[in-house]
Amino acid sequence: MTTAEGAAGDLPAAPDAARAAHRSPAIRRMAGALRAGETGAWRWSARVAVVLPTAALAFCVAVLAVKAAPAIGVNGLGFFTHSAYKIGSAYAPTVYTNGIAHPKGSAYGVLALIVGTLQSSVIALVVALPVSLGCAFALTERLPRWVSRPLGFAIELLAGIPSVVLGLWGVLTFGPILANNVYPAIARHMPNVPVLDWFRGTPGRGEGLLTGGLVLSLMIVPIITATTADLFRQVPPLPKEGAEALGMTDWEVAHRVTIPWVRAGIIGATALGLGRALGETIVLAMTTGSINRIAPNIFGSMSTFAAEIVTQLSSSLTDATGFAVATLAEMALVLAVISVLVNLVARWIVTRTSRLGGPVGSGV
Repeated sequence: MTTAEGAAGDLPAAPDAARAAHRSPAIRRMAGALRAGETGAWRWSARVAVVLPTAALAFCVAVLAVKAAPAIGVNGLGFFTHSAYKIGSAYAPTVYTNGIAHPKGSAYGVLALIVGTLQSSVIALVVALPVSLGCAFALTERLPRWVSRPLGFAIELLAGIPSVVLGLWGVLTFGPILANNVYPAIARHMPNVPVLDWFRGTPGRGEGLLTGGLVLSLMIVPIITATTADLFRQVPPLPKEGAEALGMTDWEVAHRVTIPWVRAGIIGATALGLGRALGETIVLAMTTGSINRIAPNIFGSMSTFAAEIVTQLSSSLTDATGFAVATLAEMALVLAVISVLVNLVARWIVTRTSRLGGPVGSGV
């Protein structure tokens, strides 16, 4: 007599279970092959991801160098020692220099653009860095979470505002307000002594170096603030609590503990903001006056590499020889080299700073 259990155990396997059992060796082999190749595929994917940005940068620089080769051969080193932008005559016979065709009377120089780019970027950093550090401290250590979260979100939203909107606001609203209410007071009260007399110029209508630098600082504040706030949140609470237990004030805790703990990251965030400032185009083209000259004072009109490229592109296309476009490519190449050098210097500073002493610095 067969028990119920025995009868149940002798029943044939279900068709689906039989097929799964029949196919399981092949599936296991395929899964094993996939697992065996997973490591190699991951390694190659990581290598491609690392090489791709570098290859893209090298490709851009190479294309710019090829396009700029005719201008480099004609402009020479004088390109860096003069401030001029003359396309030349479109009606005069074409002139050949070293076998390169260019309009008669053409002359180019970027000394004023180099100075203007560095000046506007320095002004932006001088204003944005302390503001960003203060915002980061307030968001992470001083304000309650129900206040800091919406404020932090609003600051990050500032980075998403299109550049042309900020440029219009700067040239139509912010610049005139400063020119009518702030710049005259600064110019009147600054003493007529070296360095400070640079602040005694005519304010004009609000289009100039200071206005462009201030609007530019507004653009890089969200970048530095968001990065620095994330860094401050990673500082362990015990060193700060120990410093407070020793009787340090809030400023001393920030100066001797928090900032030294993340100083390398702050330098990196500043480098990100500086990179944005060096390459900004439309905002500076709209707020600086776009005049290829060194600003006579902090309120004077000037231009930068990126602004000059975007404002001169249309007229350069009228040059039948293509020399003006080659000159713009040379400008872009110089700007790319400056940006790369600035980032390399920042990386060197970060590496050197990270090797110094303990995270709380030598003052503790």
